[in-house]
Amino acid sequence: MAVRALVFGQTGQVARELARRLPAGVTAAFLGRDRADLSDPAACAAAVMACDADVVINAAAWTAVDKAETEDAAALVVNGDAPGAMARACAAKGLPFVHISTDYVFDGAGYQPFAVDHPVAPLGAYGRTKLAGERAVQAAGGRFVILRTSWVVSAHGANFVKTMLRLGASRDSLNVVADQIGGPTPAADIADAVYALARGLLEGKASGVQHFAGAPDCSWADFAREIMARAGLACVVNDIPSSAYPTPAKRPLNSRLDCSGLAAFGLVRPDWRDGLDKILQEVSV
Repeated sequence: MAVRALVFGQTGQVARELARRLPAGVTAAFLGRDRADLSDPAACAAAVMACDADVVINAAAWTAVDKAETEDAAALVVNGDAPGAMARACAAKGLPFVHISTDYVFDGAGYQPFAVDHPVAPLGAYGRTKLAGERAVQAAGGRFVILRTSWVVSAHGANFVKTMLRLGASRDSLNVVADQIGGPTPAADIADAVYALARGLLEGKASGVQHFAGAPDCSWADFAREIMARAGLACVVNDIPSSAYPTPAKRPLNSRLDCSGLAAFGLVRPDWRDGLDKILQEVSV
């Protein structure tokens, strides 16, 4: 069936991949800040009410984790109030809504993957604002999927792969945190999952929270070593604890996500190593 999507976001990693990976039969309109600024939730709601889409996707967010610690009020509007306004407008129009969230809603304790219904306990402002968005979407009363993901990477924008390639090309060694564990997730795979979830909602599959992260889980240091090896860089990666690399926002040590619910939508965890190879090919072009 032909599907029309309205996507909030245009220049972010996932939004760019959503534009590049449109499935057959799907058309999409992408709203950048010039057309729908998430710091103005009412404008976001108005965009939904005025659209002729079949499904709405929110791929935009405040992602500056450390900056959120000092600008939490502004981050809350973007990550909390705006998704809530979108979701309420979607509910009013009977449109399904796909919203992207984060592993930062958890406290990072333990060693087991977090289930979708595990108690949330964010460590900092970014996680709190994203959790506020989740709760607003759930309270809106419409059909939705909240897709929590982690460690997003791509050939675009600022992300861990791009940083490692830049530093690895100019240094003999790097110190990288080894006690934070999670699943690197290529934005291209997230985009494919978002479209699959959107189609699932249109076909009547149940609303709820889903987890989607690349496999296998690894540390940032192990991820960095794989980047260096696959990029042919001789830079040596040294393991350090998080305590040796302090940041304004505390990072969760455990970002493992239980992604078993994806099976209902015909999805499996992607192998991030395959995605990494594709990213490296594009970055080197």
